[in-house]
Amino acid sequence: MARSKATLCTWLGCPGLLGCFLLGFLAGWFTKPTEPTPNSSDVYQNVRQKLVAEMKAENIKQFLRSFTKLPHLAGTEQNLLLAKQIQDQWKEFGLDSAELVHYDVLLSYPNEKQPNYISVIDDQGNEIFNTSLFEPRPQGYENVTDILPPYNAFSAQGMPEADLVYVNYGRTEDYFKLEREMGINCTGKIVVARYGKIFRGNKVKNAILAGAQGIILYSDPADYCAPGVDAYPDGWNLPGGGAQRGNVLNLNGAGDPLTPGYPAKEYTFRYKVNEAVGIPKIPVHPIGYHDAEVLLRSMGGPAAPDSSWKGSLNVSYNIGPGFADNSSTRKVRMYVHTNNKITRIYNVIGILRGAVEPDRYIILGGHRDSWVFGGIDPTTGAAVLQEVVRSFGKMKMEGWRPRRTIVFASWDAEEFGLLGSTEWAEENARVLQERAVAYINTDSSIEGNYTLRVDCTPLLYQLVYNLTKEILSPDEGYENKSLYESWLEKDPATEKNGYPRINKLGSGSDFEAYFQRLGIASGRVRYTKNRKVDKFSNYPVYHTVYETFELVEKFYDPTFKKQLTIAQLRGKLVYELADSQVIPFDCRDYGEALKGYSNRIYKLAKKHEEQLKTYKVLFDPLFSAVVNFSKAAAEFHRRLEQVDKKDPVAVRIMNDQLMFIERAFIDPLGLPGRKFYRHVIFAPSSHNKYAGESFPGIYDAMFDIESKADQHEAWEEVKRQISIAAFTVQAAAGTLKEVA
Repeated sequence: MARSKATLCTWLGCPGLLGCFLLGFLAGWFTKPTEPTPNSSDVYQNVRQKLVAEMKAENIKQFLRSFTKLPHLAGTEQNLLLAKQIQDQWKEFGLDSAELVHYDVLLSYPNEKQPNYISVIDDQGNEIFNTSLFEPRPQGYENVTDILPPYNAFSAQGMPEADLVYVNYGRTEDYFKLEREMGINCTGKIVVARYGKIFRGNKVKNAILAGAQGIILYSDPADYCAPGVDAYPDGWNLPGGGAQRGNVLNLNGAGDPLTPGYPAKEYTFRYKVNEAVGIPKIPVHPIGYHDAEVLLRSMGGPAAPDSSWKGSLNVSYNIGPGFADNSSTRKVRMYVHTNNKITRIYNVIGILRGAVEPDRYIILGGHRDSWVFGGIDPTTGAAVLQEVVRSFGKMKMEGWRPRRTIVFASWDAEEFGLLGSTEWAEENARVLQERAVAYINTDSSIEGNYTLRVDCTPLLYQLVYNLTKEILSPDEGYENKSLYESWLEKDPATEKNGYPRINKLGSGSDFEAYFQRLGIASGRVRYTKNRKVDKFSNYPVYHTVYETFELVEKFYDPTFKKQLTIAQLRGKLVYELADSQVIPFDCRDYGEALKGYSNRIYKLAKKHEEQLKTYKVLFDPLFSAVVNFSKAAAEFHRRLEQVDKKDPVAVRIMNDQLMFIERAFIDPLGLPGRKFYRHVIFAPSSHNKYAGESFPGIYDAMFDIESKADQHEAWEEVKRQISIAAFTVQAAAGTLKEVA
């Protein structure tokens, strides 16, 4: 201590020496070569290039092979083991944390002791024909256990017996044709519908509304077999014994049917199963086209109304009701014993903390659970997610951190109604509404191998265009051309000349709660089929036992370059959203989109010109609000270009306005009859959950309006919906104005 004091006194006694030291130190500090700061452009470019270069097709292939060896249905031990494997790998990759988050939700499984099937019975009650109890196993998987037979999750139990009616795809317009034009009543009947065109849950809802006792779903070769392609394993078409599994809920965004609106935790109040949201009251069962052919071959009644009602089976596609000729006394009986039970599910949530704005989140999420092996759905997405996480982890291990926090999510129970993602959104809704910048979905990365498909908010259009111009196309014949070029040439937009097609977000995957309920800017990208030529629905073996690793390796993406391309694009989207100083949203594209959507809905309304005059229905307030939004967006981006990038508060103010613009389109009251769909501009179609509808409140109010009994009341509702839309767009424009 004495020595320290002496030394200190010596320094204090020599001010000249101390001054010289300080001058030398400062001169050295200011003249040394400046090192780039973490946000400088050269480091930024270096990291984004390294991130993409780190991703390897071979790694995606190995992840896919590993994750698809065994069935991993939600709620099973195998899916929990897979969750733990993913969690361990994320920790190994270098994420700050990787946690399992559980919920106790209602799931649905076949009864092992009482199998589900369909019978044709004679007038004595004898079973003349029974449908298959299982799918023939694919080669190499003969000894795999825990493969559940085809079933429709959440079907009601029952053994209805009735005449059969063929209802084409079971769409709203198909029932209109039967009831209004052909005079065929489905009340008390069992209906048979082919899969395709719309979400299966909508088919079931339509059957219930038509008064049916039960519904049989089948995959017609016209919709699930490509011409000139062999059935699996020799090709990628659906074998005759294959049947599509899938849930038949009508949740409308509610999440767990017993805890709508709230997370399904131990403390949560639960409704009784008979009070649950969205569960059908009639039995539903899927069959393959070999079994369907037997049922349809004997059908009586009138012929199919036109060619659009005919598939590719060797049958007449008569409508019924009931069988013809010698079979006229025979009926169809369904045996459905599916059980619903509360089961624990597990999400994996990984965090890479942001260095500058840790309270701003970019979420990259996709589901892990599959009906059987999940060769395409979802594991081509889960494998891509794993490689993206590995690449981000590598950058972090080398000393980099994103500006904003990245949340990686492996969701559970997506196949049972988007349950894992919705429960997590419900549990974290307050935080997400305040902090989430964007959600990027990472479900299946391929559903075909022809070209890119993008569905996203208009806020992301410019970012998607720009990033696809930086990525090389993996398509044959497009060597050394960009992904943007091949996408534009193969799938140009019909309403936006010179740009590739971008679709509206509907539902059917885990972005739903984030976009439709919480108003978080969202997007999804994957490879798809040629929609102009390929008329089959989905991909042929969708949700069957034939969705294997070999299906992908042999037929869809042998080099895994398509999946690598999707990994690069998803990774780049996350990187730009997480690390750009200014959030890369463009509100001007939203203005353009709103203009197109308002014109389209007005064009639909003009089909009822007389009623518009009679009931004094005006769209002027909506058009005016859209113009005001476009002006506000243009002015906002003018100010954004001039913002002082060195002023963190000024940048943060503008970024917050960008982040909250999607939130501004949320109506807390929700859509009529669909309170969890709260986005005023976009919602899943009421008639097909998979498709997106713009200005859904107005669209639904006008749907089939001419058949409404009280025309005055019907048009009053249209006026109310126009008013809500006009207010919402105008209010959104207000959020873009300069902060006072």
